[in-house]
Amino acid sequence: MKNIFDEMNAPGGAVRPHYSRFQEWLAQTPPAHIAAKRAEADSAFHRYGITFAVYGEDAGRERLIPFDIVPRIIPADEWKKLEAGLAQRVNALNAFLHDIYSSQRIVKDGLIPAEQVFCNAQYRPEMQGIDVRNSIYAHIAGVDIVRAALPDGQAEYYVLEDNLRVPSGVSYMLEDRRMMMRLFPELFSRYSVAPVEHYPDLLLDTLRQVAPAGVDDPAVVVLTPGAYNSAYFEHAFLAQQMGVELVEGKDLFVHDETLFMRTTQGPRRVDVIYRRIDDDFLDPLTFRRDSALGVAGLMSVYRSGRVTLANAIGTGVADDKSIYPYVPDMIRFYLSEEPLLLNVPTYQCRKKDELSYVLANMEKLVVKETHGAGGYGMLVGPASTQKEVDDFRVRVKAAPDKYIAQPTLALSACPTFVEAGIAPRHIDLRPFVLSGKEVRMAPGGLTRVALKEGSLVVNSSQGGGTKDTWVLEK
Repeated sequence: MKNIFDEMNAPGGAVRPHYSRFQEWLAQTPPAHIAAKRAEADSAFHRYGITFAVYGEDAGRERLIPFDIVPRIIPADEWKKLEAGLAQRVNALNAFLHDIYSSQRIVKDGLIPAEQVFCNAQYRPEMQGIDVRNSIYAHIAGVDIVRAALPDGQAEYYVLEDNLRVPSGVSYMLEDRRMMMRLFPELFSRYSVAPVEHYPDLLLDTLRQVAPAGVDDPAVVVLTPGAYNSAYFEHAFLAQQMGVELVEGKDLFVHDETLFMRTTQGPRRVDVIYRRIDDDFLDPLTFRRDSALGVAGLMSVYRSGRVTLANAIGTGVADDKSIYPYVPDMIRFYLSEEPLLLNVPTYQCRKKDELSYVLANMEKLVVKETHGAGGYGMLVGPASTQKEVDDFRVRVKAAPDKYIAQPTLALSACPTFVEAGIAPRHIDLRPFVLSGKEVRMAPGGLTRVALKEGSLVVNSSQGGGTKDTWVLEK
């Protein structure tokens, strides 16, 4: 793919100013020393249990998420613009969620077709009329940002997708920073890097801020599906870092419209749940009756306002890929502002003319299931065989409303250690945006890297790795 923006090296090979001190360090450091440190990082990640289980692989197997020691560095002025755009976007998404579960103005005004909202599999009619604390639905949002080259050699940031259900990856952001500081402390004396280690404190403070009205000292828990979940390490890590209990559904029960946790000292009231379980499994009395992961009666406590769920039930409708094209309109509608961050141009296959274009140009496009996640259910046209394209075309024809398509962006690249040495690999960025009384975020986020040459799929579930993300303070 031509015209790729390199985060570290300018056209012609010159190192960009914010990477110059890193390049000097790299040139001065013996390769054997770097190789030893990379091996030490792998060993430490295994020792600490920083692994990721991938569904479909051999049962019981977990693997390391590859960690690369070349950081992704973002200058202070770039981050300031990103931060403002992220806050704007998440504010609009929260306003949208509040609206569709109350007055539904955006639908009545015709900005979004009613069927796109109310026929969406992630729309939860059970949420109608529920008074969500501070009108915040997405307390934790993971917004995927990519950078693509422009014809003039510069690059522009785009929002690739919004993750508002149970966004994961923040534990790897924290561990990547911890590992870099442990392995290469001398690098941090060359740069003024904004800290991220306070994220668990920000998260806990955000969760406490949205506790039910009248609760001054809220009890917060992290609700996990259990040790076999692919992100269990993160659930346990965040609970430990916040100093709160990690619980499963069997540890909780409802009595007298109140939620309790079983403890060795007897029942203890629970006020806020940071839940890492999908909507369908939260309450077998309301959603899936066969769920053994949730808490019977939880929805009744939630409806009465006696417990806060972060994120709220029904947030998935706002991060569905069929809703994504309307987010710029949401920003204008609810905030009366122009979007600060761009969407990737998107074709909605449910529209006849756009479907025709997609079917005729599938080899050039990225085609995604509207409900897909984790890099599954998608086709990267330029990287696919003709048979793969033909098979995917049949799937799209059969259910066009379930797909969108986008141009294949030339994602920016960052030098990365691979078997052959250092080579550019495509990256994205997932900042984590917290919404309580105000919108806050740790500087940067999780940089994911596609380790396979030419690959645009950075997801950990598809073999991607991670990098430490440095936001410079000056």
